[in-house]
Amino acid sequence: MFLDIAEVARSSGLTASALRYYERRRLIRSTGRNGLRRTYEPDVLARLALINCARAAGFTLAQIGRFLVATPGDVELRKQMGQRARELDAQIAQLIRMRNSLRHAAICRHEPLVECPKFKAYIDEPKP
Repeated sequence: MFLDIAEVARSSGLTASALRYYERRRLIRSTGRNGLRRTYEPDVLARLALINCARAAGFTLAQIGRFLVATPGDVELRKQMGQRARELDAQIAQLIRMRNSLRHAAICRHEPLVECPKFKAYIDEPKP
């Protein structure tokens, strides 16, 4: 069973124009048409989820396109992926510290909130 472009757009949260753009960039592929509407295999939704996740992590469409066709023999790309994973680890750690400080600030009675020792402790980067 194929999904038409409207179903894919609704399920993925993307617009039909974004799907057509992704198709032009060769990030996804339609299976043909049903009347005037493009159709897609259901597995396009998993691919779009990967693309959306990568975009949210700061990857460009060009980087995503390269990743989607990568093979284990692409040594340079694999090195770049490892480096980007380390950068994401650092970002995640920073976001966790910020989240924890905000959770504390939501219940803290210290004035001003940003001077609270516990708030500051959450924000400070851990010492190596």
